[in-house]
Amino acid sequence: MLELRKMNYTDILAQWEYVTSLPPDENGLTNPYHGVSYDDYEKNVLPELMMHEHPVSMPDWFVPETYYYLWDDGILVGEFRIRHFLTDALKAGAGHIGYSIKKEKRGQGYGTKGMAMALELARKIVPEDEIYLRVLKSNIPSFRAISSNGARIAGEDDTHYFMRVSK
Repeated sequence: MLELRKMNYTDILAQWEYVTSLPPDENGLTNPYHGVSYDDYEKNVLPELMMHEHPVSMPDWFVPETYYYLWDDGILVGEFRIRHFLTDALKAGAGHIGYSIKKEKRGQGYGTKGMAMALELARKIVPEDEIYLRVLKSNIPSFRAISSNGARIAGEDDTHYFMRVSK
């Protein structure tokens, strides 16, 4: 059964394995936690990332964000990050949702199905009339996953499409 689960302490080992194996930057999704130790993840990274949902004492530019993991029959296959609202910079940039799918699980529909689930959650969280997404023009599978969930191209630059999905 496919499900999106909010980041939590129960699934810490699988989350750590997933997060620390992601490259520092892959297809535009940044990951500053590549290669951190389990101990560091448990004591510092996980509490910090969980705090991002309800931030305390953060800079003015910080936007609340919730991390979700995509599970298929007990196997973690992807990560979805939902920003609760956008600054002007995020509207012109990364948007509301960032995601990744485990390399060996790509091409199996997880991006499309996970995006549908993330959009359902985002529709309840974000105040904007549309959900903003950005995708590299070179990342055709991600473009298809986003498009098949009702997104339209709202703009582009040399390397990205800026996509929008109605709430």
